[in-house]
Amino acid sequence: MTNKPNIIKLTFETYLAVIKNSIGSKLFRNLYIKINNKKIDATKNGMLSCAFFVSSILFLFKFIKEIHATVDSTIRDLKQSGWREIKKPTIGSILVWEEINFGKNDFHKHIGFYIGNNKAISNDYKSGKPIKHHFTFNNKRKIKLILWNPTLINL
Repeated sequence: MTNKPNIIKLTFETYLAVIKNSIGSKLFRNLYIKINNKKIDATKNGMLSCAFFVSSILFLFKFIKEIHATVDSTIRDLKQSGWREIKKPTIGSILVWEEINFGKNDFHKHIGFYIGNNKAISNDYKSGKPIKHHFTFNNKRKIKLILWNPTLINL
């Protein structure tokens, strides 16, 4: 009799490890696109990389259909891929925070991963890298939406 590994459990543990190991990475800093035949960095050297960061990891695990540059397109893909809204964050869930104003009516949404113990990992707009932080930014930012994929097993 052979011991077959629990593939779902290992996928979930690997998913969490990839999220945690992304802290400090420059990997998600630049996403180049063409607009009017001109190449631009849609993520502004990491300042706007949160959706690129989250969707890249989700895409790697085939939890969504494609990689995204915006929070709204990431949310649409999540919902189309079976992610459901939940009330309280659980390890591995996706957090979407309220918009903030960077000045001159420049509003930005933000998305990241909940990793447990009131902690989240999301892209830091100042450093352009994923960081670990309090899941409400120490009560400075409200969570607008929490999404969970029922195929994930939270151990």
